[in-house]
Amino acid sequence: MKLGRLNHVGVATPSIEKSIAFYRDVMGAEVIREPFDLPAQGVKVCFVDTPNSQIELIEPLGESSPIAGFLAKNPDGGQHHICYEVPDIHAAKAWFEGKGARVLGEPRIGAHGTLIFFVHPRDMGGVLTEIMETPRPGVSH
Repeated sequence: MKLGRLNHVGVATPSIEKSIAFYRDVMGAEVIREPFDLPAQGVKVCFVDTPNSQIELIEPLGESSPIAGFLAKNPDGGQHHICYEVPDIHAAKAWFEGKGARVLGEPRIGAHGTLIFFVHPRDMGGVLTEIMETPRPGVSH
């Protein structure tokens, strides 16, 4: 296992619409994808393209969303996680577990339509880290 490409930085927000305006009007983002609901994870998601990665805007879908808890502590939102790509999600999960890292749940389909899992921030230098299987060409948001 080796460190893969940085796919995105997840940013929690109380309002995707206001965040879209910020990235468009202040940051000069030219490509902002259409927001969509991801009910299985309790979030609404929107990807903002950068020249070498993406920003994933994440808004809670209700009070039971894990993002609602994050926003309760950080009402203005902020960086929630970083995401790295790996070629084989199951091999990566076994590797992290073999290193003693706490993998949060089983691999599941993420916002890019590929398998993902998260690794506990206490085992990742204080940063909640998403590991995702590299998307196949033609499968992305």
